[in-house]
Amino acid sequence: MSGMTAYIIRRLAYSVFILIGVNFLTFALFFFLNSPEDMARAQLGAKRVTPEAVAKWKHERGYDMPLFFNEQAAGTDRLTRTIFFEKSVKLFALEFGRSDQGRDIGYDVRTRMWPSLAVQLPVFVAGLATFITIALIMAFFRATYVDVWGVVACVLMMSISGLFYIIGGQYLVGKLWSLVPISGYDGGLNAVKFLVLPVVVGVVSGVGANARWYRTIFLEEISKDYVRTARAKGLTETRVLFRHVLQNAMIPILTGAVVVIPTLFLGALVMESFFGIPGLGSYTIDAIQSQDFAIVRAIVFLGSVLYILGLIMTDISYTLVDPRVKFQ
Repeated sequence: MSGMTAYIIRRLAYSVFILIGVNFLTFALFFFLNSPEDMARAQLGAKRVTPEAVAKWKHERGYDMPLFFNEQAAGTDRLTRTIFFEKSVKLFALEFGRSDQGRDIGYDVRTRMWPSLAVQLPVFVAGLATFITIALIMAFFRATYVDVWGVVACVLMMSISGLFYIIGGQYLVGKLWSLVPISGYDGGLNAVKFLVLPVVVGVVSGVGANARWYRTIFLEEISKDYVRTARAKGLTETRVLFRHVLQNAMIPILTGAVVVIPTLFLGALVMESFFGIPGLGSYTIDAIQSQDFAIVRAIVFLGSVLYILGLIMTDISYTLVDPRVKFQ
């Protein structure tokens, strides 16, 4: 068994315990602080509801069972015929069940992940290229007016709320110039006109923090001995920057880039809601507003799984850019 295979198996084994902890903590937050009776009254939408209506709502959704142990059942049913097993343990088999409103959560996730990817994947790719390019320019012109004013602009941009970019983009590009729709979504190639504005806003809103962070990484690499050695050999500043500095800075770049991969599937909560994109981000916001806790639990668990996979992918990607990194 190779070192990489053994490492992946070991990390996956550790991840199971992490997911168990996340799953139990999520279950406890939902059912210890918010009883099924409270959930029923919130869903029924009335301050005074009959006990019969509450009991019916709980029975239809499986909330009338005990939480962890069913004393009235026999054999393994004592553990399986419980709310914890039905609503929490089955998530490990990616059986999301039905929402409190009766919808198939698995079908909704499979359907809504594509609009989220359609927005977040271009934002990820275009954003990464934009941030690195701007950071390289500031590093190339370090200690000049280009660098100073670039840093000032980055600080100003990262100090502005993300809502400003969304509302400003909708007003300027969508309403004032009427170039693209302000909100909405469509399938196929018709979706492009609805995706242009969210992608532009997503990239522009991230320039300040990300370009400044990448600039710091590049400046740290520039100060190392191997850069002075490369210059002493007569290499041009451009070749040193793009050939050596960029290559050696790939590990921290990958650390920040690969970890955000789960957001490509889960979408951006605020952006999808403002732009009317039917992705997993707006799906989660709608579930929170309607107090549909079954959906929220499923999305939290799915986000944990994707985040762990992102961390494993990050570690694996280190060996691709730096042969010196070995799995232990």
